[in-house]
Amino acid sequence: MKHRLLQFDRMQPSLEAALAERYDVHPLWTESDRKDFLARRGHEFAALVTRAASGADAALIDALPSLRVISSFGVGLDKLDLDAARRRGIAVGYTPDVLNDAVADTAFALLLDVARGLSAADRFVRRGEWATKTFPLSTQVSGKRLGILGLGRIGRVIARRASGFDMEVRYHNRRELADAPYAYEASLEELARWADFLVIASAGGPEARHLVSANILDALGPSGFLINISRGTVVDEAALVEALAQRRIAGAGLDVFENEPHVPQALFGLDNVVLLPHMASATHETREAMAALVLENLAHFFEHGTPKASAI
Repeated sequence: MKHRLLQFDRMQPSLEAALAERYDVHPLWTESDRKDFLARRGHEFAALVTRAASGADAALIDALPSLRVISSFGVGLDKLDLDAARRRGIAVGYTPDVLNDAVADTAFALLLDVARGLSAADRFVRRGEWATKTFPLSTQVSGKRLGILGLGRIGRVIARRASGFDMEVRYHNRRELADAPYAYEASLEELARWADFLVIASAGGPEARHLVSANILDALGPSGFLINISRGTVVDEAALVEALAQRRIAGAGLDVFENEPHVPQALFGLDNVVLLPHMASATHETREAMAALVLENLAHFFEHGTPKASAI
């Protein structure tokens, strides 16, 4: 008999097909009154599949009294109530590592784009301005100083990418890492003051909210660039908009925002910021690997009692 599984929202077709083959799946997104459905039938489900962007809050977890495992498509945990899961003894699987390369690639794509003004130059050419104007000089990347906030799985891959550009790397974490081959800055403000480029690769969540404040942006300064491929909430977005508009920092490359998919209108007219639609891990290869790990987490739990990649 197949385990009963609740699918929170749409997944890529290959993953949906694999889930339907292996489990008795109910698509929660088709319910017009989710609260009523969960009150009537929430007790049926042993497993929940969700996305990092959707998560699972305490109310959803409480509405599933038979829930034993959550398998999340993504690496972010800020929208998953891990404390609620722990209290119930519910296992939580997620998809780390398989997206490290794609996200690190995107971080460097943003870094190169905003430093060299590539997207702005593309718009310059498309507007027909090349025939009558000279595009402004840009900033060289090679040989510069790269500061990384969050030297975790993705942060370490970003640091390795930097070696190809002969960049000096330093990092800031809550604590120094004994195995890190890079210099540690005990203060984020000092890291920002030192860096030419500050890349945010830290985890999100309430404790990291607005960690990159107006003071941090001022420490980065008018020749410094901010790159964020983490979570939009890590940056004080209003302060960032102001710093970019006033040129108190040189520029920013942003894949994430505080209130996605809503992006501050004030950013649209600025040529010193590159805006992406939260696509850092969005490659065919990475999405298939993430889907495979969602399935492996479920299968490993039902066979061995723990997900292959456990978040708690």
